[in-house]
Amino acid sequence: MLAALIRKEFLALSRDLHGLGALFLMPLVFIVVMSLALKNAYNPPADTLAYAIAQHDDGPAATRFVERWQEEHGTPRPLPADWRVALSSQGGQGAPNLKYVLVLEAGFSDALSAPQAPSAPPLRLVVEPGMDGGVQRVTAAQLSALVGEVRALFLMERFMGLAPAGAADIGRFIASERSGGPQGLRLSAVQHNVPAWLIFGMFFVVAAMANLLVQERSDGTLARLSALGVPDGVQVAAKAIPYFIVNGVQAALMLAVGVWLMPLLGGDGLSLAGIDPLALLLVLAAISAAAVGLALCVACLVRSHAQANAIGPVINILMAAVGGIMVPTFIMPAAMQRVAALSPMNWALDGLVGVLVRGGGPAQVLPQAAILFAFAAAMLAAARLLFSRKTLS
Repeated sequence: MLAALIRKEFLALSRDLHGLGALFLMPLVFIVVMSLALKNAYNPPADTLAYAIAQHDDGPAATRFVERWQEEHGTPRPLPADWRVALSSQGGQGAPNLKYVLVLEAGFSDALSAPQAPSAPPLRLVVEPGMDGGVQRVTAAQLSALVGEVRALFLMERFMGLAPAGAADIGRFIASERSGGPQGLRLSAVQHNVPAWLIFGMFFVVAAMANLLVQERSDGTLARLSALGVPDGVQVAAKAIPYFIVNGVQAALMLAVGVWLMPLLGGDGLSLAGIDPLALLLVLAAISAAAVGLALCVACLVRSHAQANAIGPVINILMAAVGGIMVPTFIMPAAMQRVAALSPMNWALDGLVGVLVRGGGPAQVLPQAAILFAFAAAMLAAARLLFSRKTLS
């Protein structure tokens, strides 16, 4: 009986080409567009900006600072005679696309090698008027870090008797690394957008499921099945299982888009190297169960196609907006982050990021999977109750 009902659901799905197109094409388009549009949002291109240096100090600290900066940011452009005009005009005065100028004031070396703080800043960052504020802050932070390295090195040489070191030795005093996660992996637009819009697409089954249930109620299919003695629980399970499988196909397709299609389009590729497959399957199963449970519950509530096409998508969009799908939670204010923690999509995103970015295993993502399965169980129980009480009325 269950197998026959599942075949019926797949047959109904195969006839709804528009619904299937929305389920598969919508998240694919979002992944491609948002990943390309936000490619630099997670890695501001401060290291590739055209710049020039106005150096009024030729001391050893200034020389080391400039050498070190060039190692990380490339060779500077020639400094125009009237560089402030060139910086403002963006292309005039022989400085095409000049984005910023580093001004090393006279006394820069003395200030860095002195034990006390200088009375006036010996280094200025002058940016073009249109520079993004985030990129400016990143550049300023990189400058501050490098000033700290050079200053610490010179103070150690002066007061601890260390032999002078070259610019290449400065970095030996600081080691930077990520704790855990696949080696060499960094959070990028693709690493966020693939799991984010994959989740959104999986939850979007609510519209297709609700429309199908409304149609079966209006044409008498549900009434006939009940009259034939088909238990309500079997009917609910027969509707849940096909969409659970559809969500699995969705997930595989979206991951393939991130891994293979995005690099072909000029974006970053999704890395699955070092990922625990069992943890990934656990999280995807939990997300699919939660999405199908919510979709069934909403489908049993709506009474018309208009409601099905409005209520379900609106719920999804609201959950995505507050859950970190559309806007990453790490850039939200603290109050919004607390609200985001209430969204099932946020639980799902935490679980997928835990696998894809942090390299977590089943034990690490079990809390997110458990709460998603609990949510799914609650939604399925509610759907079972609503199905028997309302869908046949």
